Amino acid sequence: MSIIISKKGQTAERLDKSDFEKEDYLQNYIHKNPESIPVYEIEENKKLFVVKREFETNSGPIDALAVDKDGDIYIIETKLFKNPDKRTVVAQALDYGSALWRHLNDFGEFVNILDNECQKNFSKDYKEKITEFFGLGEEQAEMQLEAMKRNLSDGNLKFVILMDSIDARLKDLIVYVNQNSQFDIYAVQLEYYKFNDYEIMIPKIFGVEVKKSIRGTSSGGQRRKWNEHDFIIQAKEKLGGDSKKVIELYHFLKEKADKINWGTGNLNGSFAPVFFKINKNTAIFSFFSNGELMIKFSWVKDTLGEDKTTEYIKVFTDRLKKESSIDISKKELLQKEVYISSEDFLENYKAFSNAIEELIKL
Repeated sequence: MSIIISKKGQTAERLDKSDFEKEDYLQNYIHKNPESIPVYEIEENKKLFVVKREFETNSGPIDALAVDKDGDIYIIETKLFKNPDKRTVVAQALDYGSALWRHLNDFGEFVNILDNECQKNFSKDYKEKITEFFGLGEEQAEMQLEAMKRNLSDGNLKFVILMDSIDARLKDLIVYVNQNSQFDIYAVQLEYYKFNDYEIMIPKIFGVEVKKSIRGTSSGGQRRKWNEHDFIIQAKEKLGGDSKKVIELYHFLKEKADKINWGTGNLNGSFAPVFFKINKNTAIFSFFSNGELMIKFSWVKDTLGEDKTTEYIKVFTDRLKKESSIDISKKELLQKEVYISSEDFLENYKAFSNAIEELIKL
């Protein structure tokens, strides 16, 4: 394919497609110019932040690891058409996804890698950088991290195969995989032209329409907005008899809270009770339909004040420790959010319930 370039309709020139000499150049280009991956065709206003090149796994390095504002994680594999390994690129990408999911199960370790990369390149930690890059608020940034944690734990990863030219066989394979599996795999063809000191890239993405047809009328990729009815149904599906503990606590907090904020995660429903005397917008607890709990005193420290936040933390942790074996560091709660596993929450449900009740009486 050729393109025509002219200045004010004069002196038109034909540009023939150029070739990337090395895959390393292609990797570096998308790292510096993530908008060259047209994910906005998957969902309007979606864009990627390429966090790290050569992300190590026990199956080898992922060419590039990217995220979006919703916490979706993208494994990007680049191949030049002349590369003899291009036939195995889909299997290679899935292998990297499996390695990332199976062997990097410590989310703290994962975020630490991203922190180090962002500090090296931007002199900011990961959370600061995504807040800036996506224009997020504090709570939105925390929700992005929370969604990333769940996606990594569940192996809910997305794959992008980036090549300078994509043949019909690879397009058919992408269509087949997307139509017959839960995977989201996209192929991006990046055509490359040169004109004087300018580089012209023309991206084309394949696999999007297949995924849209599978989702049907759901939401076109939009994050789900939960409500009481759907949350309770999913809690029963996920927890069986133990769901009554989460549902009972929900009804208690619904009565006591000034309002309930509903989550927007696609995998697990969540609600967050807001108490105006603590903060009119931000909740210090988020409860999930799979029985997990996130404690977020650190989110209100700046507006509530460190002394008052410390007082709330002490009341909550002292009561919790009195009735259970769970001993959460007060310092840790003041500095960051803390996740409680479904197993720990359900086993110590009454202790958590009583600690929360005592806290909101202050």
